[in-house]
Amino acid sequence: MQVLIINFHLNGIDEAQYAKISGEVAPTFAAMPGLLSKLWIKNADTGTYGGVYIFSDRDALNRFQESDLFRSLAVNKNFVNITANDFEVLEAPTRVTSGVLTPVAS
Repeated sequence: MQVLIINFHLNGIDEAQYAKISGEVAPTFAAMPGLLSKLWIKNADTGTYGGVYIFSDRDALNRFQESDLFRSLAVNKNFVNITANDFEVLEAPTRVTSGVLTPVAS
């Protein structure tokens, strides 16, 4: 499994507008092949927003990073100070700490 963490600050929109847009695009993310889960995150103290993406494998992560959806994040004028960092999941200790390693049924 692979994890991608994307962070950014809002520019020209407020949290309510961001929440509305997020709700509208969530189904597009849900349909991304190999994306097992996306957590939508915020830190109100720092004004940081973003997502924690969990992919089935490196190929799925790479496909996402090559997609128009991923590229649209980088050129969105409403997002600034964007960072994107990917990680491999250490499965053995994750199992000990009850980390989710399989998709959750919807």
